[in-house]
Amino acid sequence: MAVPKMYSGVAAWWPLISAPADDDYVEDARLARQLLEQACDARPSTLLELGSGGGNTASHLKAHFDMTLVDLSPEMLEVSRALNPECEHVQGDMRSIRLGRVFDAVYVHDAIMYMTSEADLRAAIERAHGHCRPGGAVLFVPDCVRESFQEGETTHGGEDAPDGRGVRFLEWDMDPDPGDDQFTTHYVMIFREADGSTRIEHDVHTCGLFGRDTWLRILRDVGFEVRIVPDQWRTDNFVAKRPT
Repeated sequence: MAVPKMYSGVAAWWPLISAPADDDYVEDARLARQLLEQACDARPSTLLELGSGGGNTASHLKAHFDMTLVDLSPEMLEVSRALNPECEHVQGDMRSIRLGRVFDAVYVHDAIMYMTSEADLRAAIERAHGHCRPGGAVLFVPDCVRESFQEGETTHGGEDAPDGRGVRFLEWDMDPDPGDDQFTTHYVMIFREADGSTRIEHDVHTCGLFGRDTWLRILRDVGFEVRIVPDQWRTDNFVAKRPT
């Protein structure tokens, strides 16, 4: 899997692209904790996050769990280590990682969007299942499913650092072929160095787009009991319990 520039060449800028203190991360962590604690047969103490990125959500969860963070990008893991030095960090692909142990709970946030085929999605779900103890639970939080995807949706953001550096970005979702299981997100990012010089990067992310029925079919095929919990952002939270 090719790693986008945002998570490789410019990964060191991640805290300015997406700040850990953002209220969205606080709410993501609060809801994840609530849903996982409700779904597990006993209060979970160990949590595996697959596709943990720069560790922003983990920074709000680590006070409640003993966390292991897995990500494909070594550059993003370095960002996360600086933010979450008390957490275990492992480089790996969520489709194939085998840690040789199980956890009370597993969390897979928006990195699941980079599963661009049903085979990839199934592989990631199987690995999450394999790392979850019987009676535990997995929370999958895709940015969108086919039913909630909005063609042409745009967002923007960015932050400034005390040393004068800064980032601003525009994000634009496109669906070149509505008949397939993918869409693209284009990012235009402007970076300002401490000396005032600027540069622009264009980054294209290819993401998977699957209907709720596909999600539910695969989750149940793999062996989960599953329910969907919508949140305030119209996001489908797939709460998947591994039966005892």
